[in-house]
Amino acid sequence: MTLTTTDHRGRARRGAPARYPALAAGAAGLALPLAAAAVAWGWRDELPDPVASHWSGARADGFMSLEADLAVMVGTTALLAALFTAMGVRAGQAAATRRLTAALSVGTGAMLAVLVTGSLAAQRGLADAAAAPAPGTPTALGLAAMVALGAVTWFLVPGDPPSPAREAVPADAPRIELGAGERAVWLRRTAGGLGIAVGAVALLVATATAVATGTWGALVVPLVLALALTAMFAFTVRVDAAGLTVRSALGWPRSHAPAGEVERASVVEVSPLRDFGGWGWRVGRGGRVGVVLRAGEALLVERTGGRSLVVTVDDAATAAALLNTMAERAR
Repeated sequence: MTLTTTDHRGRARRGAPARYPALAAGAAGLALPLAAAAVAWGWRDELPDPVASHWSGARADGFMSLEADLAVMVGTTALLAALFTAMGVRAGQAAATRRLTAALSVGTGAMLAVLVTGSLAAQRGLADAAAAPAPGTPTALGLAAMVALGAVTWFLVPGDPPSPAREAVPADAPRIELGAGERAVWLRRTAGGLGIAVGAVALLVATATAVATGTWGALVVPLVLALALTAMFAFTVRVDAAGLTVRSALGWPRSHAPAGEVERASVVEVSPLRDFGGWGWRVGRGGRVGVVLRAGEALLVERTGGRSLVVTVDDAATAAALLNTMAERAR
């Protein structure tokens, strides 16, 4: 099914809280490669012409002018920054979406800036770019810069302000009958799926390539992939009086929907590719945040402010019923 989110008047809410962080992050993401290009341009008399721009293993096999190399870096960053900024503005109802798109804007710009200028720095003084070493170290440093600056940006973007629901939980929403003083907790773990299998293959290929070519600095790539797989494909899902909490095995990313902000919880069928463009911790159509590890049954939580959270987990019907009960109590 197609999922949509609206505000309490039934109208889509987009962009207003997201615009400034998204624009600022997009500008910062583009400024990094522009600054890097200015530095690299100052080396133009020390660089071979053309410069090496692509490697197969340890051997340089692609070349272009310095101007073209820098234009590709800046142009690619500009396109990605524009894409992430548009996503943040148009689908940024939830702080998680705004933080993710801002982190991607800045992190991608940092990675490309470090990677390209690092590979060019290694070519200074060379007469022939064919002798340029493989950019293993610049790749590692670029990924480190992406993770570090992306994480800083994530935490700099403000979270959602409290937004208590003003209307009752719909009468037809499922509930669990609890006594006045009775408490309940629902807990499940969800992990694996096709996404982790694809990621595991990529991890093995990256490791084998780095070892086969002797570019040991590139081993940071499978390390980052391993951390990403752990963060994106193993979650604990909990429903209690506080609401819904979804936490990665690493502790981050984490999503929380306070019971007082839950408008309705229900069960839906999800297709990872159609609804979210893939597997893992995702942002889908309409700004929906999803923890999507497989196709099939999922918990849908609709929140105030046009926000929604989708989690593929077993026994989603019980989770939805208990969350509706806790939301009703929180009123």
